[in-house]
Amino acid sequence: MKPFLLGAIAMACAIAALFFFRFWRGTRDRFFLWFGCSFLIEAVNRAHFALSGARHEEAALYYLIRLGSYGLILWAIVEKNLPRRGLK
Repeated sequence: MKPFLLGAIAMACAIAALFFFRFWRGTRDRFFLWFGCSFLIEAVNRAHFALSGARHEEAALYYLIRLGSYGLILWAIVEKNLPRRGLK
């Protein structure tokens, strides 16, 4: 049951990434690009965890990858709120 749920979470993250990439393609706003990359990393991480048959999620590698993914989300928010250069 656990691999099935991890696969469903991975699929949901991949679909969210595709939506964000679609929004990025239409607007060219890097906010959507960073969110899409974050969700894509999370999808690959969850799929790898499900397919590898690892028993415990306590492995530091999975948490470091997740930390990087969430760091991209934080960076997207910070970058969006930074003042634009060249605008007066």
